[in-house]
Amino acid sequence: MTVFKKIIDRQIPADIVFEDAECLAFRDIQPQAPTHLLVIPKREIRSLAESQPSDSALLGHLLRVAAELATRLGLDNGYRVVINTGADGGQSVDHLHLHLLGGRPLRWPPG
Repeated sequence: MTVFKKIIDRQIPADIVFEDAECLAFRDIQPQAPTHLLVIPKREIRSLAESQPSDSALLGHLLRVAAELATRLGLDNGYRVVINTGADGGQSVDHLHLHLLGGRPLRWPPG
């Protein structure tokens, strides 16, 4: 069981800022920007690479939630949504998740 599944099941605490039937969003415990949220599906999908065509609506929903949270949090100057996939992509938890980063200028290319 991943740490994200434990958060979904309320076995460990998190600073949850949004939840609906399909996903939840919470503050990252090691923020890389003034605003750093993780948006995760409640359904366990290991990574973007392992998502299926049947997950398309859920994937779109996760992006819409990230955009709505960015608006709600006043990230009017811009923000970044990142999905790390696999070890070389920097994925550290085997549960699909979106990083919503903002509140400062974000450089390119990233690390």
